[in-house]
Amino acid sequence: MLAILRKSRLKDQEMRVLMLGLDNAGKTTIVKHVMGEDVRTVSPTLGFIIKTIDYKGCVQGDVGGQKTLRSYWRNYFEKTDSLIWVVDATDRFRLNDCRTELHGLLQEERLLGASLLVFANKTDISGCMTEPEITQGLNLKDIKTHKWAIFSCSAITGKNISEGLDWVVGDAQERLFLYNGLGGGSAANTAKGQLN
Repeated sequence: MLAILRKSRLKDQEMRVLMLGLDNAGKTTIVKHVMGEDVRTVSPTLGFIIKTIDYKGCVQGDVGGQKTLRSYWRNYFEKTDSLIWVVDATDRFRLNDCRTELHGLLQEERLLGASLLVFANKTDISGCMTEPEITQGLNLKDIKTHKWAIFSCSAITGKNISEGLDWVVGDAQERLFLYNGLGGGSAANTAKGQLN
């Protein structure tokens, strides 16, 4: 599934956020929770499904994320301010696949300068991986090209969903403020400059 968050106007700039992750990570459930829909009635997203929600002025759409659809993710990279990567914290067996897909995405030129939020989802389930385990398993501390944060969350209970989305919006606002205040360059170059 791919979800797109767009803030209609942020200091005369559009904010674009992509939500990606392996199938069954809980991306659709996160979207349903934010939309106030029943999260107990989620079925796998097959193909492309677009939904629109309002989160503090943001618009979000969903697209399926099975392995056969991942090659289409690139169609949505243009002008991305932030990437949300959703991880199933109960799926230890696919953590290596998750890391490989994530690090492959972060090498995409069109995602340069985008911040990264990792939602460690399903942490309400006993025996799930901890935030430090996921940080290590995804090699997050090796990421030097993108500002990143990780939030343990539960799409079912809503734990830390708003906090994570607030981090994304706040980070984009900071970068757009810096961009506007510096009077030139791209927002991606400004954000990258802050990481060095």
